[in-house]
Amino acid sequence: MRRVSEHATFCRICEPTCGMVATVEDGRLVQLRPDKQHPITTGFSCPKGLEFVHVQNDPDRVLHPLRRRPDGTFEQISWETAISEIGTRLRAVRERHGGESIGWYGGNPTAFSHSHAFWLSAFVRALGSRHLYTPNTQDTSSRFTASALLYGSPVVIPVPDLERTDFALLVGTNPLVSRGSLVSAGNLRERFTEITARGGRVVVVDPRRTETARAFEHVGVRPDGDAWLLLAMLHVIFEEGLADDVAIAKQATGIGPIRRAAEQVSPESAEERCGVPAEEIRTLARAFAGAPSAAAHGRTGACLGRYATLVNVLIDVLNVVTGNLDREGGVLFGRGTVDFTRLAHLAGAATYDSYRSRVGDLPEVLGQMPAPLMAPEIETPGKGQLKALVVSAGNPLLSVPGSNDLERALSSLDLQVGIDFYVNETHRTADYVLPAATFYERDDLVLAALDLHLKPFVQWTDAVVEPAGEAKPDWEIVDLLGKELGFAPMSAPVTKLVGHGGLGRTALRLARPVAGRLTPALLVDLLIRTGRDGDLFGLRRGGLSLKKLRANPRGIVLAEHLETGMLPRRVFHKGRKVRLDGAVIESELDRLLASPGPDEDYPLLLIGRRDVRSHNSWMHNTPKHRDPERRQYAMVHPKDAAEIGLTDGDPVRVTTVKGSVEIPARVTDEVVQGCIAVPHGWGHRGAGWQIANAAGGANINEILPSDPSDLERASGMAHLNAVPVRIEAAVPAV
Repeated sequence: MRRVSEHATFCRICEPTCGMVATVEDGRLVQLRPDKQHPITTGFSCPKGLEFVHVQNDPDRVLHPLRRRPDGTFEQISWETAISEIGTRLRAVRERHGGESIGWYGGNPTAFSHSHAFWLSAFVRALGSRHLYTPNTQDTSSRFTASALLYGSPVVIPVPDLERTDFALLVGTNPLVSRGSLVSAGNLRERFTEITARGGRVVVVDPRRTETARAFEHVGVRPDGDAWLLLAMLHVIFEEGLADDVAIAKQATGIGPIRRAAEQVSPESAEERCGVPAEEIRTLARAFAGAPSAAAHGRTGACLGRYATLVNVLIDVLNVVTGNLDREGGVLFGRGTVDFTRLAHLAGAATYDSYRSRVGDLPEVLGQMPAPLMAPEIETPGKGQLKALVVSAGNPLLSVPGSNDLERALSSLDLQVGIDFYVNETHRTADYVLPAATFYERDDLVLAALDLHLKPFVQWTDAVVEPAGEAKPDWEIVDLLGKELGFAPMSAPVTKLVGHGGLGRTALRLARPVAGRLTPALLVDLLIRTGRDGDLFGLRRGGLSLKKLRANPRGIVLAEHLETGMLPRRVFHKGRKVRLDGAVIESELDRLLASPGPDEDYPLLLIGRRDVRSHNSWMHNTPKHRDPERRQYAMVHPKDAAEIGLTDGDPVRVTTVKGSVEIPARVTDEVVQGCIAVPHGWGHRGAGWQIANAAGGANINEILPSDPSDLERASGMAHLNAVPVRIEAAVPAV
């Protein structure tokens, strides 16, 4: 007799963590559908979330520990053998070169796990290593750096109050495809439509007329023109007396350098650099400043250019000077049931520039180094040279600039270990590949997203199915490796929090004896019960605990809206005011104002883009990717195409100072003239996923700038948008 059951759970591909109903038949996940009863996402899900059932059951999935043979193929081994051999080799590296020679790259999915990021960060810190790498320098480090400069903490991220605002200004973000980043609200199309229905506006600033821009209003800015546009808007606001001087004086210090820089950037002078007509800039600035409430919000597109940190600073400055910071309908600060910001500070994890990289002299951000430094850190001799690397839930060969350099460098490591669902391109050179459980095979509460919900909310999920084959949750694998090296990864962070009284001394005194066998569930229970809504171990009636969350599998809404008045609790600078000046901000302003014009040898500018049907490099092995329409292409403006005799569908050669790739062209006025758009994560070859290999495409990261000198000095951010390129029609191979 078949055993069929349904489970309320949630997706963990991106921030909305959409509610899902999982159908399980005889212990196997057979269907996913949006959960109509979910209190936040109310029956919404994107195609990626629904297709994850194919990842779960993929015949190409790694289900047993693998060891590479001398001929490059892999053989199955036991967990005991894998952990023992990896431990032996890691100990040899540590004895020969020190713990600082062992590193870890944790990919994008670690951000949506309550356990993976905690355990791997603790593992690296226990070794005394600074070699911790993540996709943050391809995505978010400039935002974290801006927060560190403005608020004194990289983990303080203002959230746009979209449910109450009259004017949403979206800079470099396409939430109808990305589903929202650094903001969690379920179906954002509905939120934006509600804004316009009540007479408000949604304006999208982007070099591409994205899906979001097509649905609302679009300002077509030239790539890397955001900073010029924002400064010109501030110029108008200051010049015309539209600034809220009372709010500025109450909330911030150091407006002088920003004001002086804005004085130099009139809309007329900005038009030449950002491509937006001067009168349109003036109209936009007046409308934003004059709206009853307004919220400026930027995401990945605002984080990847030459002046990414400055762009993120200026977005927040725009909110400050118009009186829209910490204000209903403006941008607010999160209200997670766990005070993640305070915990990060107590644990010593909320850091910026507390040390710098061995190669390139670049700052750490949240204890992480720029991912493009991995190759030079492997190949540059000296104390701290990277000799062993673990890569979990990531594929840096397809997601980090300088792929060819990294591929060469990986082959020279003393040890490389992969933890993943697949033998991906990066793992082809790994000595061992260990099978990871999917997110439907583990329990979870996405702690890092708690402060990003528009409607304060918390949800726990138990595992829906048992791990397939011999797969294990990532944290268990990290724990096994740590114990093989003689330490429990999470014991030191827990002890540190106890010493600070961060979670309540009584609670963590109880936790200290079991720190060596601490589980994510126990950690979450401690955090929840000692948090602002917790039951304080029975002292607060009706409070939250893990038991209560399990009894409410669709989660619990904690409040209808985010609170105002949180600014003094979220600013860590002396005086509890936002700091708008400082050496880094002033240096970035000077650098922008002195920046050169276009490069005549590379007259076009390359940007990336999101695809609603795929996610970075790891959602390309589902059956629907057999569809010929699911292919990578380069968007080229008709005038740019006409200049080189290019027609739609022709191959186009894209060249940077690093080299060339060829990609089919999509001739469209969706991009502004002088801009081309190409998604990353493609170019699968020779790895262990059949459909992805057949999908083809080019690895655009092979030709993107990756030298230490190419990275933004303020944040170590990779330069992935507004990369100078030239294009030419490529002759098809005969």
